[in-house]
Formats: sequence, structure tokens, C-alpha cells
Amino acid sequence: MSKILNCHSLAEVRAEIDRIDGELPALLAERGSYVKQAAGFKKDASEVPAPRRVRQVLERVRQRALLLGADPEVAEATWQAMIAAFIRSEQVEHARLNQKS
Repeated sequence: MSKILNCHSLAEVRAEIDRIDGELPALLAERGSYVKQAAGFKKDASEVPAPRRVRQVLERVRQRALLLGADPEVAEATWQAMIAAFIRSEQVEHARLNQKS
């Protein structure tokens, strides 16, 4: 984790938030690439949502948030929204891959 700056103005706070927001899309793209690969390993569309895996990921996220001093509720809500979007993306990819079969 990077060192948190002690900002002296709202403009500085917003600049740091903008910096972080600028880095996140690259991580989302990387995660999305792996989600698309996962679609190829699942034989049936019913395997895509993987609720057990989702629970494992959310628990790890909560634990990591606590360790880092982040709000675990915010972390979990963020991951729930992200996972839901990636599940939809994976469903589309799974359907696309299975049209070719």
C-alpha cells in the first residue's frame, strides 16, 4: 500500500482520488481478461455465477480491508458490484464461446 498523503486542501484530496481512479481501469482490464479466460473452462452456463467462489472472494476482501484499515463494508459492497458486472460479462463470453461449438 502506498503512503497516504496528508492533504492540505480539497483540491489535493481530489487530485489523489483522481490519481487512484486513473490506475483502477488497468486493474479492471486485467481482471476482466482473466474472467473471460475463466468462461472457457466452464462447461455449463450454470457454473458462471459460482456463489461459493464469490463468498470466498468477499471474505478475503473483508479481511484484507480490515488489515489495511479500510472500511470492510465499503470494500464488500464495491466487490459485490464489481463481481456482479464481471459475472454478466463472463456469461456473455461463455455464450459466445459456446456458439462456436
